[in-house]
Amino acid sequence: MKKEVNYPFSAKMKMAELLESNPLLMGVMLRMGLGFGFGEESVEEVCKHWGVSTDTFLLVCNVYTTEGYMPSNETLKKVDIKDIVNYLHQSHSYYTGEILGELEAAIEKMIEPCDTARKKIIEGFFMAYKGEMFKHFQYEENTVFPYVMSLLQHKDDKNFSIEQFEENHTNIDEKLGDLQNIVMKYMPADGDNMLIYNVLNILFTLQKDLENHTSIEDNILVPAVNKLESHFSPKTTEGEELSAREKEILVAVAKGMLNKEIADQYNISIYTVITHRKNITRKTGIKTVAGLTVYALLNNLIDVNEFE
Repeated sequence: MKKEVNYPFSAKMKMAELLESNPLLMGVMLRMGLGFGFGEESVEEVCKHWGVSTDTFLLVCNVYTTEGYMPSNETLKKVDIKDIVNYLHQSHSYYTGEILGELEAAIEKMIEPCDTARKKIIEGFFMAYKGEMFKHFQYEENTVFPYVMSLLQHKDDKNFSIEQFEENHTNIDEKLGDLQNIVMKYMPADGDNMLIYNVLNILFTLQKDLENHTSIEDNILVPAVNKLESHFSPKTTEGEELSAREKEILVAVAKGMLNKEIADQYNISIYTVITHRKNITRKTGIKTVAGLTVYALLNNLIDVNEFE
């Protein structure tokens, strides 16, 4: 398991210095509900002014700044779940209300000189992805976020759990990589390179942002809500039954598949695979691949003949 990286952000540093260290954090700041015009105020002072948890803001900044960042249990205890939900909601609005419109306009301008067949292929791919993204976000907005907010109001919905979200959390950033390849490799050689560059720049920026978005959901929201759910129905730490998806992941691990291969097979993000593996270890008490393989064999999840 990766150790938490102690990135040099602190509540006492000036907000201007934090944003200068990574300009991408300006978008994080706005989606967290913070505003500009903060002068020489510290991160803590700006967060207090806007009523946002400083610890939660800094945690999201760490995700955007440190590759593979995984918060510790101690850090997760300080998370304001309401602020995380609000951040994710504002991110959805940004993606669907601004960035997708910008990308669609850029693509239309780029393919305008293309032949009809090429236009149809690229437009069709983008529109299918756009529909998939809207569907993905609608599920979170209409099902997941209301459930989380109901827990915060001490209401337990027996018909849903964050585990269901975790098991069905699909990867929505990989198709952007496919679109990048299509644009880079198959636009006409005599096309307008600046228009192509503009589309690629938006695609790369959006893909990276979505990767961070997914990491926040899988590595912050899910474990934080798991802890919240435990107040309603306490869970055992070992010997707890594996879910159907966790059994599938366990079998894949026992067969020697890498996290990326598992993510591709089940159309989920690599962050979701990592979260499942952490849950499997927590529930079984087994940490090694060899030990998990023996567990799978003894519980008839895989056939012993596959290892002969």
